[in-house]
Amino acid sequence: MTNIFSLTPGHLPILITIPHAGDRLAPGMEDRMTPRGKRLPDTDWYMEHLYAFALSRGIGVLRANFSRYVVDLNRGHDDAALYPGRPSTGLVPLLGFDGQPIYSEGREPGPAEVAERTKRYWQPYHDAIRNELDRLREACGWAILWDVHSIGSEIPRLFEGRLPDLNFGTNSGQSCAPSLARDVLACAEGLASYSHVRDGRFKGGHTTRHYGRPETGIHAVQLEIAQSTYLASENDPWPIDLQAAATLSGAIERLIDTAVAWRPAPQA
Repeated sequence: MTNIFSLTPGHLPILITIPHAGDRLAPGMEDRMTPRGKRLPDTDWYMEHLYAFALSRGIGVLRANFSRYVVDLNRGHDDAALYPGRPSTGLVPLLGFDGQPIYSEGREPGPAEVAERTKRYWQPYHDAIRNELDRLREACGWAILWDVHSIGSEIPRLFEGRLPDLNFGTNSGQSCAPSLARDVLACAEGLASYSHVRDGRFKGGHTTRHYGRPETGIHAVQLEIAQSTYLASENDPWPIDLQAAATLSGAIERLIDTAVAWRPAPQA
């Protein structure tokens, strides 16, 4: 399949990845889903809108076109838990974030279907990430993966209380150079309209943890945004607040500018 993802390569040493904004489903999948599941409530809504500035700036963007319900591209192919002790949303989710079933009873995908979806949708996306990061590192000397997400600000099943507005994940400092994290967080401090945290409830998913290897010249940061910052309502049909989204997009652009301006320390 050639439409699994959309990739616009850039020339700056940063790749923006958008794994959960897609709304397409695998063939025959919709007929097996619950009415709630068909609404795709756990989608990262309007990510392309928030990051629209990137393409005109020469920043590469990789966007998945299929829903996270087909296969979650931010989970490892082994489906290992990212946060032990907390509910796992799964490589091929069976439950939504609210704990409600995605599929009608008895129509859930089995192991063979999970393996097929992983091969068909997951692997090509991750091959594209690897190829782009290697290309940028070869051209620029280093590369930054900026993995972008959004989520409801209050989801009791997954976390307590209300999320900060901007949730930065660096795998507890392992996925990027300390100076890059410091610069990005200093920029976030200047965004007075938004609260933020580093490595709080979200430390980065598989993408951040797997590709972020500062010692190899590849750095990774995840930014999980609370949807209350740009949606008019966090309920179905999740309408966008265009003014709030424009303000947030400007703040995100400042963060991206900071990452683009960053330089790794010279090798001794």
